[in-house]
Amino acid sequence: MGGYYMKNITTRELFVAGTNTTTSSVMWAMTELVRHKEIMSKIAEELKKEIDTDKISDSQLSKLPYLQATIKEAMRLHPPVPLLLPHMAAENCEVMNYTIPKNSKIFVNLWAMGRDPKVWDDPLSFKPERFIGSKLDIKGQDFELLPFGSGRRMCPGMPSGIKSVQLILASLINEFDLVLPNDVDPMKLDMSDKFGIALKMETPLKVIFKSKE
Repeated sequence: MGGYYMKNITTRELFVAGTNTTTSSVMWAMTELVRHKEIMSKIAEELKKEIDTDKISDSQLSKLPYLQATIKEAMRLHPPVPLLLPHMAAENCEVMNYTIPKNSKIFVNLWAMGRDPKVWDDPLSFKPERFIGSKLDIKGQDFELLPFGSGRRMCPGMPSGIKSVQLILASLINEFDLVLPNDVDPMKLDMSDKFGIALKMETPLKVIFKSKE
């Protein structure tokens, strides 16, 4: 959540904002997994190897580094909130040769940061492996990847939000095969963004959940 707007946000608005971004993150991650079946297979193998119970619990998520890397990669390309809510410049300052006047509203473009070729190798490709063995995290300390913001103004729902996304995806992949209807070519899915407070898909994903044998 951003800056001076926090004092006017109600509990209901926080709840709606949290569920909205969570469902959007799950949708984008599922879409990327449907398009990259080899990545979904690696997650399924990790689940089979590391989880020895029918139902997955929060405490088991730390055993799934490839799943965590996949979610980081999904949030890099498709951040839950494309533009952090505006902060206000407390005083005149200069950033990268730009003069920022006092009281300016400042938006942070997370969508562009995640696709910057100066920061990311092959930025438009979906490669969870880039986070395997990497110390980059989404907790606001690494400025290359800030899906929840950073510092005192970062999203207060980050811990529960990331756990929810991990648990939902792990449970779905563990119990179901994700199949596109009518044998649609997964690489022809519409990946267009629909910008708003949350980053949504222009054409929502339609998928069939088939129980695994």
